[in-house]
Amino acid sequence: MAGFSSLAPKTKNLVVAGGLSAFVFGVYFYTMRAVGGTDELQTAIDKFEQQKSKEESEATIPSKA
Repeated sequence: MAGFSSLAPKTKNLVVAGGLSAFVFGVYFYTMRAVGGTDELQTAIDKFEQQKSKEESEATIPSKA
């Protein structure tokens, strides 16, 4: 990379910062896409809340026995 060494120090810093920023955002969006595909934790939380609300509604209704 002989061309890179001939640049001014400020320009080198901008090039490196741009490359690092692109890498970080790329990894972030890749990870969010990969994790977002299977949202097992949120599905489990929703099922638990549905079951909990169902049990609470059954407990509050007095039985006619």
